[in-house]
Amino acid sequence: MAFKKTRDVYFVSGGISKFAKARPEVTFQPMVKEAYDYALKDIGLENKQAQEVFDGSVASYFSDHFSRQLMAGIMIQDYLGLCPLPSHRVEAGGATGGVCFQEAYKNVASGVMDTCVAYGFETMSHVNTWKGNEFIALASDVSFDYPVGGFYSGYYAMMVVRHMQEFGTTVEQLAHVSVKNHINAFHNKYAQKRKRLTIKDVRNSEMVAWPLTMLDICVMSDGAACGILASEDGLKKIRKATGKDPKNLVKVTGIGRGTDAMRMSDRPHKKVILLAHEKASDYKDLKYPGIHSFRAGRTASKLAYEHAGIKDPLKEIDFVELHDAYTSSEIQTYEDMGLCKYGEGGKFVESGAPFLPNLDYGLGKLPRQGEMPVNPSGGLIACGHPVGATGLMQAVFALWQLQGSMKKHVGDDTIQVKNAKRGAIHSHAGTGTYVTVSILEKA
Repeated sequence: MAFKKTRDVYFVSGGISKFAKARPEVTFQPMVKEAYDYALKDIGLENKQAQEVFDGSVASYFSDHFSRQLMAGIMIQDYLGLCPLPSHRVEAGGATGGVCFQEAYKNVASGVMDTCVAYGFETMSHVNTWKGNEFIALASDVSFDYPVGGFYSGYYAMMVVRHMQEFGTTVEQLAHVSVKNHINAFHNKYAQKRKRLTIKDVRNSEMVAWPLTMLDICVMSDGAACGILASEDGLKKIRKATGKDPKNLVKVTGIGRGTDAMRMSDRPHKKVILLAHEKASDYKDLKYPGIHSFRAGRTASKLAYEHAGIKDPLKEIDFVELHDAYTSSEIQTYEDMGLCKYGEGGKFVESGAPFLPNLDYGLGKLPRQGEMPVNPSGGLIACGHPVGATGLMQAVFALWQLQGSMKKHVGDDTIQVKNAKRGAIHSHAGTGTYVTVSILEKA
């Protein structure tokens, strides 16, 4: 598809609450307000100025079940003092936060709004872990997959076993992802799990669904995130309210989405969707997408790259924050996003390419260390996964990377990607049912 010219959209500010296993001291409204107030403060806005500056919002949360509250979005809208401004709620499984960010982008790019607030949350601690897994499993086909034990750890275990059989991916390569993301998160005060791990730690942790252990899988969380997007006219409103120019602006230069059938058995074998730097001969024998690859992720990447004018992502993007609900899905996503060829994701992480260049991970010499940092924040595996907030969390970390302000916000510049000019964020639902990719650039 061809993207029509739209207004420039700037990602002005963002905030994140602490992600934790449980936040019993707050309900979801004040938890979102933590992130919202942080975003306001960072650009010098006061709560009383919201009505004169903002034109509306988008609310993001995955499940009504966790909070046992319908229409939670309007309760947050009221709590933030944004009524009677327009708003709507989005839901797209694990990609809910990514869709929220893109809906806010579209509100501004289309001219419907000059400024838009995107906020998201999840309070997953309100139920036992087994019940939470049941709720998440409702995002599979409840008439087909769910009755035969369709929990997501089982789906992803099946997919990575196929990836291992097709491409020779190893459990040690999976563990490289966990070590990387947990050590990155050790330097991120917002992260839920800040640990220094070894390959042995990952493989010796409790087995969930072979070959995936407890440390290969993200955890349920309570948390919230918020972002503020604006057009040139929106920037004028902020400037008028604060008396100063917003600094360190970041522009949203590309968005893409893809979808696929809920039931993996319904996904046909077709030709690989090629990115600009690939050719058909690269994949002449590949059965695609099979259950080892995410066609929706490839579609979202292709559209986002075309929108942003990216020909070769490995050479033109400085970092990626991607949806690593499982170590295996991070490896699969390297391939979907074109950071390496299909089948080479395991070798890609083992080479050190997606590690930060300046950190010692205890893995010896990594020949390509730092070539393309992936999840410098720690990703979902270490930061946590409060579903409705996750995609927005990724966006906020990407904003801070491009502003060069990680030390200011997380208290440590160890995970700052030096001289970052362009980043990508990736949000993923189900077994690759909805996927979003957005491109952010230093303005």
